[in-house]
Amino acid sequence: MYAEVAGFYARQMRHLDEGDAEGWAATFTEDAVCWLSTRAEPMRGRSGLVAGVRSATAAIAAVGEQRRHMTGMFEIEERPDGSLVVRANTVVYATGANGESRVHQVCTCVDTLVRGTGPDNPLLVSNRRIDVDGT
Repeated sequence: MYAEVAGFYARQMRHLDEGDAEGWAATFTEDAVCWLSTRAEPMRGRSGLVAGVRSATAAIAAVGEQRRHMTGMFEIEERPDGSLVVRANTVVYATGANGESRVHQVCTCVDTLVRGTGPDNPLLVSNRRIDVDGT
């Protein structure tokens, strides 16, 4: 299970880092809620997630940076209903046009993952809480 969860986050963060809003949002359920401690309101549903990533991607491009999310230290709790509660830490690096990198944010994510439908029953996030250190 650990390898499956780690692979899920690797793919999901790759979508985010590449600005693939639709690909990232597809890793959530249709009615997902994503809470971010730096925002007043959560992103709701895939359309809200797409809009949030598009806005963030434009803001990052405007300052001439590339962001990379390094997610790990997974604590996985399997629930009786088959869902998983995953607690993970993420370090977000920002690299400027000069090639220098710095830590942009450190945060803790607590996700509820469920099985989607389809031939491979993929993991999907139904609820995410992101607490950015210092907020």
